[in-house]
Amino acid sequence: MPESATSKEGVAGGGAAPAPDPRRWQALGVCLVAGFMTLLDISIVNVALPSIRNGLRSPESDLQWVLSGYSLVFGLLLIPAGRLGDARGRREVFLAGLAVFTLASAACGAAPTSFWLVIARVIQGVGGALISPQISALIQQMFSGQERGRAFGMFSTVVGISTAVGPLLGGLLIQAAGPAEGWRWVFYVNLPLGVVCFLLARRLLPDTPSAGRVRPRDLDPIGVLLLGAGLLALLLPLVQEQQWPGNEKWLLLVVAAALLAAFVGWESGCGRRGTAPVLDVSLFRLHSYWLGCLLSLLYFAGFTSIFFISTLYLQAGLHCTALEAGLAITPFALGAAAAAGPGGRMVGRYGRPLVVVGLSMVVVGLGATAFAVHVVPGRGVAWAMAAPLLLAGVGSGLVIAPNLTLTLSQVPVVGGGSAGGTLQTGQRVGSAIGIAAVGSVFFAQLASEGWTTAFDLGLVVSVAFVMGALVVALADVAASRRARRHMSHPSDRERGRDEQPDRQ
Repeated sequence: MPESATSKEGVAGGGAAPAPDPRRWQALGVCLVAGFMTLLDISIVNVALPSIRNGLRSPESDLQWVLSGYSLVFGLLLIPAGRLGDARGRREVFLAGLAVFTLASAACGAAPTSFWLVIARVIQGVGGALISPQISALIQQMFSGQERGRAFGMFSTVVGISTAVGPLLGGLLIQAAGPAEGWRWVFYVNLPLGVVCFLLARRLLPDTPSAGRVRPRDLDPIGVLLLGAGLLALLLPLVQEQQWPGNEKWLLLVVAAALLAAFVGWESGCGRRGTAPVLDVSLFRLHSYWLGCLLSLLYFAGFTSIFFISTLYLQAGLHCTALEAGLAITPFALGAAAAAGPGGRMVGRYGRPLVVVGLSMVVVGLGATAFAVHVVPGRGVAWAMAAPLLLAGVGSGLVIAPNLTLTLSQVPVVGGGSAGGTLQTGQRVGSAIGIAAVGSVFFAQLASEGWTTAFDLGLVVSVAFVMGALVVALADVAASRRARRHMSHPSDRERGRDEQPDRQ
């Protein structure tokens, strides 16, 4: 049993703070490797989709569920998993999540059918959701002061690297193992990392001193079920659009609206019942918070779906190799990783207008990508896409981190964990919705119009989501300017009241 980070008491003075765990940096390394794996599995699988399609003869809907299923379950369980770690012990929940994630990765790699793969990906999402919130909580537990800032900085770097190397690593694995079975190694690569992480985590991670019993109602299972069922009803007609003939499937949107309304009603009443909600509805009374969450949902719906259709177009439509496709979309991730740090530093000076600039760059970059598809013939388009995607990636780096800062700016410190978890949930849900909506348009056009037209129209839907986020950001900038003018110039009525004594 490892020693707790709080088990070593200082001897100088009766109220001395606990001595830091001497193994905290090794423990952080374990956390970072685990976080790298869970985030890598969001980006690396995109490059493998065409190989999965050919190897398992997967229908288009299953390809969408391979991505959406992971993102959706990951997002839905983030907040309950964080709460479970606080109550039952972060080390215990981290180990459970790591075991689930590693075993599910093995099941993904061994999948004999696409249905099997979808189920294994959903279970993999459960493991990822159990791991992710424990990492930030463990960093807060093990570090303090400047060390905590360094640790979070290292974690942010790992987030950027995992996104950047995913497409390239996936392309290299498929290139090495062959297009027929290479996609399996995209999942098998997690096995040695998972086993080593599990063994080291048992030895190095600290216990949670405050851990105890947890009541099921503290995890808000009814709220999770209502939200999950509502989102599933929303996604089903989009993902299954080609497989389910007739218009009756669109009635599920009414069911989705009813379930999501019931979810909001249930969450609003949690305070009266004395239970902790999976989503704190009171946070949405803060202007900066609800606006930032909406912007984040729309943006993640737009930019994550780009990778989905780009890899299919490049590999299946233009017959590029997985490595060429990975190299083509890597500039986006590299640009985002490079701009995230400066964006986080500049947001304090420029505020929401910085996000507007970033979103505008993304729109211009994606428009230039569509232009490159028509100007450059054949497989050469894979290289022509690199420069505009780099521009879009730099813009993305000026959106995500600054928007996170602005969204949480008015949230009280005591509610920071719940607010951050809700924001991440919105990002994952946005990703699932975007892949479903863009995939629906892409595959509907593919059958009748061909690859280029399908890619163009899919890109239009992606850009529409980003444009929606841009409209939200512009509306916030305009509202902020009106508020500043109102504060600096009293209204006519107020001036009238000020002048009234003079007239008398």
